[in-house]
Amino acid sequence: MYRNKYRLIIPFLAPSILLYVVFVLYPYVNAMYISLTSWRGLARAPQFVGLQNYQNMLNDGNFWNALGNNAFYIAVLPVFKLSLALFFAFVLTQGVPLSKFYRVTYFFPQVMSMVAIGVLWSFVYHPTIGILQAVLKAIGISNPPVWLGNPDAVLPALAGVSIWASVGFYMVLFIAAMESIPITYYEAAMLDGATRWHMFWNITLPMIWGTLQTALIFIMIGATDMFAITQTMTEGGPNRSSEVLSTYLYQEAFISSRFGYGTAIAVALFLITLFIAVVLARLLNRENLEY
Repeated sequence: MYRNKYRLIIPFLAPSILLYVVFVLYPYVNAMYISLTSWRGLARAPQFVGLQNYQNMLNDGNFWNALGNNAFYIAVLPVFKLSLALFFAFVLTQGVPLSKFYRVTYFFPQVMSMVAIGVLWSFVYHPTIGILQAVLKAIGISNPPVWLGNPDAVLPALAGVSIWASVGFYMVLFIAAMESIPITYYEAAMLDGATRWHMFWNITLPMIWGTLQTALIFIMIGATDMFAITQTMTEGGPNRSSEVLSTYLYQEAFISSRFGYGTAIAVALFLITLFIAVVLARLLNRENLEY
């Protein structure tokens, strides 16, 4: 009986397993190998250099600068994205007028490509024709910062674009989770005199904990990337002040033709992302409440 079962299952699984090996596992293994070479993208036989690329990386100031910028996003983006998404989701599930209109409006940036968003916000931040500068001047700020040209302002500016682009997505996730909570819990809490804040803290948050955990992991993974927005809006400038690991590896691999070193940075980025995801999954792991 079991043999017949496996004879039926294996033919169906074989194509998907083959595709996974060819397009997922093999590129990972090949990337690990290339990171141990000095390949420049043209030679047929890459020269094996062992851990030299990783040693160079540890002594590379540009690498640590890019990692520091990623650390800024890791510290800032989860706080603002989660808090805003939770706030919007909670408000829009309280029966406010035009709630469906607001849901579509907040979610709309999610259907746009990140390149289009980057181009759009490049004009918003433009120092002479940008709408943001015009608004700041209209409210009395005569000398607003040059957002994308100021090393001290460029990271918050790009973080703001990332928040604007994706907060609607997480809002929709939280709305779906909140609307699946039985209303009887809230009715019982109201009879006991609970305020909306108490209901949110003691009922809503515990009930959507699994969704919150998933959203936080996705936000942290996105914070270790930030390639599309950074490359489109600043290309890592000014003076590498907005450069992140993904743009730096792109620069080293495809502009400087140092594919070995660029792949080593990519492997380091992969390990950092994996470490963050595993640690978050462990720290936030708890039993889901059932109802």
